[in-house]
Amino acid sequence: TNSLTTVWRLFKNLSEDQQRYEKQLIFEHPAFVKLCQQLLRDSRRMTRGDLVFSLHAVVNLGVPQNTLLVQTLVRVCQEKLNQLDNRCISVLATTLAGLDKDKNVSALQAGLQLLVEQRIPSIRDIFILQNLMKCIGKDAPVFLKKKLEMAVLKEIDHLTFPNALRVFLALVAMNYCSIPILNACSKKIQENVHDAPFRQLILILQACHTLQYRNVKLFSALADYVNSTACLWDKRQIILFLSAFETLGFQPSELMGIFAEKVTEDPEFLDLKNLLIVLRVYSRLNYVPRGQKHLFFETLHSCLNKYLPQISNTELLKAVYSLCILGYLPHHALDELLQKDSRDEHLLSDDLYKEQKEMMLRCVKACMELDSPSFTKPAFVLTENFSSLVSLNLRKAREALIELLGDENMFRQNVQLPYKYHIDFEIRMDSDRQKVLPIAATDDHADSSVQRLAFLFVPLSAFCVGTTHPQGKLAMKKRHLNKLGYHVILVLNKKFQEMTKEDAVEFLKGKIYSENAFPFSEVTVQDNN
Repeated sequence: TNSLTTVWRLFKNLSEDQQRYEKQLIFEHPAFVKLCQQLLRDSRRMTRGDLVFSLHAVVNLGVPQNTLLVQTLVRVCQEKLNQLDNRCISVLATTLAGLDKDKNVSALQAGLQLLVEQRIPSIRDIFILQNLMKCIGKDAPVFLKKKLEMAVLKEIDHLTFPNALRVFLALVAMNYCSIPILNACSKKIQENVHDAPFRQLILILQACHTLQYRNVKLFSALADYVNSTACLWDKRQIILFLSAFETLGFQPSELMGIFAEKVTEDPEFLDLKNLLIVLRVYSRLNYVPRGQKHLFFETLHSCLNKYLPQISNTELLKAVYSLCILGYLPHHALDELLQKDSRDEHLLSDDLYKEQKEMMLRCVKACMELDSPSFTKPAFVLTENFSSLVSLNLRKAREALIELLGDENMFRQNVQLPYKYHIDFEIRMDSDRQKVLPIAATDDHADSSVQRLAFLFVPLSAFCVGTTHPQGKLAMKKRHLNKLGYHVILVLNKKFQEMTKEDAVEFLKGKIYSENAFPFSEVTVQDNN
């Protein structure tokens, strides 16, 4: 056992290439063959620790699972399962997690799960608990996950930084979002963020996405750390951070500003893959660097032009779409895209993403018209009522508007606009914003003195996490509605639904009549506050 575990410890610290070479030498070595034969003969006479650690070393060294040696050790572990102490259970659970399911492995896993359930109350070591969490996996019954959660919470005051990282990732393996544990781990990670290696930081962000865990303090701490040490990171590492933050919908504005400077100073490092990631991140998080907006756009556009001869149709569509969301029209790339579309070069090929591609192309064409310098605000916008029915989550808003305005003829609901834009409620006011006008009195004719309000009741996911900063698609819609002559009022639907009826009426009254409720100057994507 000592020989095998020592070989494993030396082996695991080698690079992948070295491991391949050394593995061949180990397996061909006559002493290793003798060692395996002796292990096979003596397996039933070994102590519980030697048995479990031998299996762990043999499996991790790459001895095939279907060999007599591995199958025998698995069966003997099953026979001696009740003799194992907590440490041995932890090591065995780790080993089984790396094996494919077969008859012997499945039987041992089932027995181990029953044993773990019995032993949990007696386990006080967080390292062992997180190991068990990681190894029982996402298929374990909920009651067992709950038991492990309660055991960890009992010992949470003794949580160390390394264990906080392990527990965080163990919850992902178990596919179990325990907010109390995650909050405790997050606090410990924030306190020790400077000690976390690059890979661990990325894994933490990926874990938050998998568990749908949103902790603005944790995200800010990680972003501030990367921002303060940006000069030490490789540009491609920063791209991985930005991509992980984008997946979470969190905007690390300072880091994005610093990285934008790096891009404009030296764009040569941007290969096509990283260029597409940067475009996706900045467009979805709706960020344009202050003071160097034009230079930043021109740099990205120049990089995109360089790859036009080799870029795929889908990648070209995504790149142009991202720049259009930010309000920039990349003319050369746009011409290439539209030529492909007119030639019907499978731009909207019949695949799983056809609907998404159609939406992206529609948005690009809307941007070409509405964001063009030659576009002027129309005196009259053709609209139609999409439906007289109002969705369940908007009924409260409709009732509040009726109570506030006295009549449902004072507003329109489910309004369909050109470019496939839709608004939840439209209200029209006089030029001084003192009086709401009946819809019928202002319909079907142009009147520049009439102010049009567009109410959009939007989900929390439409904003960057922890802020009221709209993400790219919502910012684009808001910008385009401004171009069509509407003053857009964004309402966070979740908070509105939590209001009492009286508060809801007062809230809408403030939005409609307050002088600061909406700016009459055009709101653009560059408003990064």
